[in-house]
Amino acid sequence: MSTNDQGLVLSGISKAYPGTQALAHVDLEIRPGEVVALLGENGAGKSTLASIVAGLTPPTTGTMTWRGRPYTPGSPREALDNGIALIHQEMRLLPDLTAAENVVIGRWPASAGGFVDHKTLNRQAAEALRRLGFRPPPTTLVRHLSVAAQQQVEIAKALMVDARLLILDEPTAALGAEETDALFTQVRALRDQGHSFVYVSHRLEEIRRIADRIVILRDGALIAEHDESHIDVDILVSQMVGRSVERLFPEMPAPTGQVVLDVQDLAGINGRFRDVSFQVHAGEVLGIAGIVGAGRTELVRAITGADRSSHGSVHVNGTALTNGSVTGALAAGVVMVPEDRRHQGIIAEATISENSMLVNFPGVTRGGWIGEEKVRSLAERVIERMGVKGRPDTSVGALSGGNQQKVVIGKWLELGPNVVVLDEPTRGIDVGARAAIYEVIRELAEKGLAVIVVSSDLDEVLGLSHRVLVLAGGEAQGLLPRAEATPERVMTLATA
Repeated sequence: MSTNDQGLVLSGISKAYPGTQALAHVDLEIRPGEVVALLGENGAGKSTLASIVAGLTPPTTGTMTWRGRPYTPGSPREALDNGIALIHQEMRLLPDLTAAENVVIGRWPASAGGFVDHKTLNRQAAEALRRLGFRPPPTTLVRHLSVAAQQQVEIAKALMVDARLLILDEPTAALGAEETDALFTQVRALRDQGHSFVYVSHRLEEIRRIADRIVILRDGALIAEHDESHIDVDILVSQMVGRSVERLFPEMPAPTGQVVLDVQDLAGINGRFRDVSFQVHAGEVLGIAGIVGAGRTELVRAITGADRSSHGSVHVNGTALTNGSVTGALAAGVVMVPEDRRHQGIIAEATISENSMLVNFPGVTRGGWIGEEKVRSLAERVIERMGVKGRPDTSVGALSGGNQQKVVIGKWLELGPNVVVLDEPTRGIDVGARAAIYEVIRELAEKGLAVIVVSSDLDEVLGLSHRVLVLAGGEAQGLLPRAEATPERVMTLATA
């Protein structure tokens, strides 16, 4: 076997931080031409392992070889020069450059005069983007792209360097079914050409589709490997969390029948969605499904007053909401957990207490003064209600993604809402945190709230919802009761 026929071999890799053993004696081999899924709860060591391989941090102990030679990357650039690329979950793009410029950044083709050859640049980038199903013009500024489109730019950027090993960290977190299928097609094609992948994801059914092998980490240790990717999900979940999880999606109580939210003929500015009508009853969970670009987020932002609508009406318990007024929506008891947690849901540098009080000032102030004890009590309620692993004075940015999301949801629930809108509520969080959030959704329905769940994870929509509204091209294609909302039926409508 030549050195180029060998993959990545990790031997006894450990990583210790003050007071924390992030990894403990991990032995792992990534062979050429395979997709290895890396599973584990947040804090299991997945990101630490990926960071070591990608040159972001050195191991405390242990050795690595890559293609038969000792491998000790001192930086991500050195790892990239060796043919190993890490695609981060948190995107690292330059918003004021075009999609094409971001794809080829650092490798811009030059003309005979030494200037950037934009024609060649755009052609090269367009081909890489097209292979991933990218739809906007490559000359579009990144700041004007959707989250899903930005993720595709990140992936295309790595593929342009012809990396032989790609570490994909939650690559489909912002992608819908169509975009995910396009990515999988490309991953399989590259795998068949000898490229290797380490695939980090919390979407278990997705992993079963793409992985050749599954590796499970728990508390920094490698505790299981499965050469068969179609192993039972319950076994994977049990090994990840160290306990049996009997039911990921809880049994939902039946709706009580009273209409809480009534949306009629609602249309968005610039035609992002058109003439959408539906009702949500007390105790009902309405799922909204559709591929990326269907208008799901735009619709719920208009309902909650974050964006204006061009026409139509929204009523809560019979009272009309003011168009484009977040204040009016909040006064009627309508709250929304946004899809972009880090930029729209939290202030990472602030504590749990500070994040919680931002939307709860009336409850923690008196005469214009903030009561420190009231703020702490508020944070403690959020922590207890949501099962957050942190203290009131813990910086939210230091929490795992799942715990950050729990803080976002918990602070809004302290307002005592009538309608709760959750846009991608479990994006990028582990199965344990997912189960906890699903249980909170069940509790909200049980208390008679109207709940809307927008998700790119079709299993999530079908597992939680009493009914499913399917959007395609900004239009409502169907409103399916649970018994009729099969994956085949939903996808048929979503691609209409």
